[in-house]
Amino acid sequence: MKLKEIYGFVVKKGIEKDPRSKSQIKDALAESKKEFRKLKGIDARCYDKERFVNPYADTRILNGDPDTDIKSIMVGIDMEGPELLVADRLNEKGKPVDLVMAHHPEGSAWANFYDVMRLQADGFAKLGVPLEVGKELIKERMGEVGRAVSGANHLRNVDIARLLDIPYMCVHTPADNHVTNYLQGIFDRRRPKTLNDALNILKAMPEYTDALKKHAGPNILIGEGKKKCGKVFVDMTGGTEGPKRIFSRLSQSGVGTIVAMHLSEEHFKQAKTEFINVIIAGHIASDTLGLNLLLDALEKRDAMKIIPCSGFVRVKR
Repeated sequence: MKLKEIYGFVVKKGIEKDPRSKSQIKDALAESKKEFRKLKGIDARCYDKERFVNPYADTRILNGDPDTDIKSIMVGIDMEGPELLVADRLNEKGKPVDLVMAHHPEGSAWANFYDVMRLQADGFAKLGVPLEVGKELIKERMGEVGRAVSGANHLRNVDIARLLDIPYMCVHTPADNHVTNYLQGIFDRRRPKTLNDALNILKAMPEYTDALKKHAGPNILIGEGKKKCGKVFVDMTGGTEGPKRIFSRLSQSGVGTIVAMHLSEEHFKQAKTEFINVIIAGHIASDTLGLNLLLDALEKRDAMKIIPCSGFVRVKR
């Protein structure tokens, strides 16, 4: 496959697993076109036209000719300067790396990644939180996250890829959509009664079993093993952690347990006051599961060599 075909494919598969409906995604893309038509001059020239076809600001081709043929991909969670140098070294040693694929966003995809947080409001609405309430809470949180990343050196690693002439891309929300959809489906079907039951479902999966061996596996953050789960909400997509004030709304909507990748100290304190159970599945293990599901689909389309790196462990299903 060519680089542009891989990019188009992961975006397409991300949309298939998106918590929003197809019409909601179509409306979001149309809104970008509407926004662009209002711009003039330098603002219009600098507008990211990928937003017309790709609803995920955190997924982009960062470097390389889109028509480059790709037969081997070095895949990892955080693919930065050191990993790019490793890819270059492997190429020197005759072990081809045609593309470096990062999960966490880099470059322009990192600078604006918080834009994908909008989809969280639609996820909350499915659980009974009024859409407008969710949007207001997300808007507040997006501002907070935007301010936090605004001062970063976003292009640092992209420049390294450019100087080494290595094709480079990042795939964030499409992979997160896969792990969220996959786990939510399992919990909905199996309906675990207790937190221990839910925890054991995770522990049995290869990615989480591997993480347990590395002291980074699933654990109960809030609650006790014998407590009832109630309604389980898998909260693993939408860029990063959502608004801290959402926990009271989720509790009122009947959510008993949240299964998340991670939770900040501030989010932890807020969730605890709302008597919601929280299971932390594990950040890197959850990212790995999402990437594996996406790569399974990609390899069905066109077999290629996957070189795991930076915390990623390849598991085929």
